[in-house]
Formats: sequence, C-alpha cells, structure tokens
Amino acid sequence: MSKKVIVGITGSSATILGVRALEELKKAGAETHLIITKAGKDILEDETDYKVKDVEKLATKVYKIDDLFAPISSGSFKTDGMLIAPCSMKTLAGIASGYTDNLLLRAADVVLKERRKLILLTREMPLSYIHIKNMKTVTTAGAVVIPPVLTFYSKPKTIEDMVKHVVGKALDHLGIDTGYKRWN
Repeated sequence: MSKKVIVGITGSSATILGVRALEELKKAGAETHLIITKAGKDILEDETDYKVKDVEKLATKVYKIDDLFAPISSGSFKTDGMLIAPCSMKTLAGIASGYTDNLLLRAADVVLKERRKLILLTREMPLSYIHIKNMKTVTTAGAVVIPPVLTFYSKPKTIEDMVKHVVGKALDHLGIDTGYKRWN
C-alpha cells in the first residue's frame, strides 16, 4: 500500500530539500499533495535551475495556497503525514500559534490535530529565543523538527550528498526508506 504524503515548500532558503523529497517520494510510489507558498516559488527559481511547473509535475496533486476547500484541509482526508521542506520561521510561527490563514498552515494544523506525522525542516540561523520557543511548542504538539544540520559520518563529497542525507532522515520519519547512509 503506497503512502499518502502532503509536501509543503515555503519561503526559506534550501527549497532543493522539498524538490528532492518529492523525487524520493515519487520513486517510492507515494501519492503526494503539494503546496508551495509564493515566496517558496520565488526562492525555488532563484536558488535552483528548476521551474515551479517542473516541480509541480513531481506531485500527484498540486493545490493553490489559498484553496481552503482542498481535501487536505479536512481531517477526514486520510494521509500518512506531512513534510514541510524547507519550513520558514514564518510558517513555524503560524503552526505554533494555530494561525491557519492559508492551506499550508491549515493542512499542518489538521495533521497535528489528527495525530499524524508532521515533519518540519526548519531553516534559520542563528536561532532566536522565539524560534526555539516555537519549535518547543510544535514538538510538544507532536511535530518532529529536523533542522537540516550537516552530518559528516556519511562522508559527503557534494552538497547533493548532504541534501540526500537530510531528506532521507526526514522521510524515514514517514516510514519511507531512501537508502540514506545510517550511523554504523
């Protein structure tokens, strides 16, 4: 049985994390439901060679950020969880406060209230007290916060190796094994 995963890409650096996650989910045969914020679209095209339309083709279904009537805005739409990669501090703050003024925030809120997996690849440094407090709040509510921290035990040779490791770690939490190098 294939997994059903919501993927959010927000307006933070490292949009490649969301792209690689979509590629890995597609390889795994997962059904994906994609939301990209406006800033996420802008940064994607600024930081990578990808066009938004090409990234959207990786998903099973794509939603507009303001479509609060989308199926993923309801707890009755069953999913295996949600990955937000990257997750901006603005998005983190919205999730932490329950502020659901767009579909991405609403979908994350639904995932939490239904006690499903919410994985946040938060991107910012250094962290302020407010960021840390928001991370504590979402973690207490059931989310898993995975800052894309570099690891060296996997002996990465390229940035792509590091991206693959972070994405593998995140998808592992959703029960999807991408074959990333584990600690021995």
